[in-house]
Amino acid sequence: MASNYITNVAIVGAGGNCGSFMAEALLKTGKHTITALTREGSQSKLPSGVISKSIDYGKIETIVEALKGQEALIITVPGQAPEGTELNLVKAAAEAGVKWILNDWCPDTLNEELVRDVNIFQPKVAIRKSISDLGVSNYISVSTGFWYEWSLAIPVAYGIDLINHTATLFDEGDVKITTSTWPQVGRAVAGILSLPIKAENSKVSLENLKNQVVYVKSFTVSQKDMLESVYRVTGTKEADWTITKESSTERYTNGLKEMYEGSRAGFAKMLYTRVFYPDGCGDIEHKGTINELLGLPTEDIDAATWAAIDRAKTIPWS
Repeated sequence: MASNYITNVAIVGAGGNCGSFMAEALLKTGKHTITALTREGSQSKLPSGVISKSIDYGKIETIVEALKGQEALIITVPGQAPEGTELNLVKAAAEAGVKWILNDWCPDTLNEELVRDVNIFQPKVAIRKSISDLGVSNYISVSTGFWYEWSLAIPVAYGIDLINHTATLFDEGDVKITTSTWPQVGRAVAGILSLPIKAENSKVSLENLKNQVVYVKSFTVSQKDMLESVYRVTGTKEADWTITKESSTERYTNGLKEMYEGSRAGFAKMLYTRVFYPDGCGDIEHKGTINELLGLPTEDIDAATWAAIDRAKTIPWS
């Protein structure tokens, strides 16, 4: 009789920032064998206990071979991956008979206006359709908002320069967005893939979540809330900072223009500022999260802010 639980899980991006937390959380359950699909010659360091298989993203047959026997595929390819990478992965998953695909890790891609304005989210919608059209795999798209310790460390993202103690508030800085830490996303993935495939005794199952966008969170906070955490962690106060304000719509428009001129910072401005619009698109908590269902903990925002400060010391953003 086939097991009612997933044991074999493949991850694309297991050596990346969030992917490594996913792999470690899955291994910690003791229920899963984890295989990382990596580019040939990749120098990414994988968590101990993860099996590595080399693939060529441009050659579907290599991905199919690596996915044989896998029950679930987690896709965490970066936004700058070559066009068609994720589509090749889902096509290979279908050919290999992989039944479950977890993807997304971003703000709400069911929000049509947000997706229209931030074109990097548009492939997320297209990939869900491709998975459905192929008719083999089921997707669970996990909407986490932006990653907190990654984003807070980038001055042009959440508008807070942790090193130079300056901040730009978008409008009044009081629009709340949902954001998640890497450990929380890892716990969420482990929780989802530890659910029974079919319901047992009325318990929630993977079948209950299939072909849906589900929502996970660490914090639903405003820029001002983030700054309050930064003040506590750094032992500073508002008077120690240089704080300015900027219209969110103007910042988004300027970022879009700068992006098309080739500016990396312009891309980040466009991407992040849009979720701080007063239309509430960045707040996914009101749609209902699966935190309680998965038993995810309530986190300490100050601890996550510390992680962001440590990261800010090492990244090349100005």
